[in-house]
Amino acid sequence: MKNNLELMDLSGRTALVTGGAGHIGQAFCETLAEAGANIAVLDIDQERVTEVSKDIAARYKVKTMGLTVDLAKQESVVAAPQQVADQLGSLDILINCAGFVGTSDLPGWGCEFEGQSVDTWRLVTEVNLTAPFALIQAATELLRKSGHGSIINIASIYAVAGPDMSLYDETKMGNDAAYAASKGGLVQMTRWLSTVLAPEIRVNAISPGGIFRNQDPKFVERYKQRTPLKRMGTEEDMKGALLFLSSDLSSYITGQNILVDGGWTTW
Repeated sequence: MKNNLELMDLSGRTALVTGGAGHIGQAFCETLAEAGANIAVLDIDQERVTEVSKDIAARYKVKTMGLTVDLAKQESVVAAPQQVADQLGSLDILINCAGFVGTSDLPGWGCEFEGQSVDTWRLVTEVNLTAPFALIQAATELLRKSGHGSIINIASIYAVAGPDMSLYDETKMGNDAAYAASKGGLVQMTRWLSTVLAPEIRVNAISPGGIFRNQDPKFVERYKQRTPLKRMGTEEDMKGALLFLSSDLSSYITGQNILVDGGWTTW
């Protein structure tokens, strides 16, 4: 029987992390590299992709590569898995972490429901739901060959719960239907794929709660009061669930959505 250190060891495996140059994505790359995995960092910002991949290689002594990809462009998305396998030798773990969260200057975003636009809805679902579908489809053959194939989709508490809009009162923050719907679709796609791709590939999801990003203090205080653990989350809070689902610690687990939310969804 293997011990826990052996079960969590990812030496010789390769992970592709979308959104890998972002806050949570970078923490995920570091977590997997610390366990021995080679890392492919995929993101839209070329400078950040290069910076993160070089930093991880230097600190953790693993092989890395950077992929600058716009997830709204299908050709680049579907080419990524084979590029990773060609350069790093295999593809064993796929983390769909990239997520469209919008900007304040995007028309029809961060506003009342009546003002949310169909064009923005389409863009959000393209990045948050269609791109993971296309990427998983392109990676399936490689993951089957792995012998340790694991897909982890990063969703949200808003995939399973409606928003408390009072949190946003007197702030410039908002909560958009497209984000919740696309993340909800990602969780259901996780369940669907878990049976279709079994037994060679495990498919699970992580749904983070709110992550502290120096949001409006009024929002932060309301959020903390609504959360049983009385704080917002951090990138570090996500590492344990990610390593668990990526490694053989969870070799008999598939089709699950782990809520890392400080108890938000238990009320």
